[in-house]
Amino acid sequence: MSGTTPSSETPVGKAPERTNTWELVVRARKMPRWAAVAALAMFLTFVVLGILLGSANTGVYFRLVDQIAMVLLGAFFGSLFLLLARPRLRVGASGVGVRNFFSERVVPWETVGGLSFRTGGSWARLELPEDEYIPVLAIQSTDRGHAVAAVEKFRELEGKYSAELSHDS
Repeated sequence: MSGTTPSSETPVGKAPERTNTWELVVRARKMPRWAAVAALAMFLTFVVLGILLGSANTGVYFRLVDQIAMVLLGAFFGSLFLLLARPRLRVGASGVGVRNFFSERVVPWETVGGLSFRTGGSWARLELPEDEYIPVLAIQSTDRGHAVAAVEKFRELEGKYSAELSHDS
């Protein structure tokens, strides 16, 4: 045996490759706007503080390098607010891609248990086996109609790909 897997077989533990086209891409509507406003406010606050502290007679010797550091800190803290604009949900033949603040996880259809919105919840959840779930921050209750349309489209695609899985088995 050469150790290679014939192209007609799927390696153990791997799902067969499917196309990487996404039929549904959803992002939150309100949170990115608020994140941009908060990021700008944070940045401008640090810029103003950096300028004012350089000219204030507070007894602290605030030099140009300190003012530049204040501006850079404002840019850093402002960029942290922009992480709130990252959440995205993608749905396609290869599965469901959920990107929250730091990473994206693509879940194959074989393990997707559905999409739910808990009573009083702020965002949707992608249900997984054994009572596990992934929060879907891209679908938020504050987006109202946009969130409802996203959940309906998700369930339509879930039905489509679940039917394909049952035909393949």
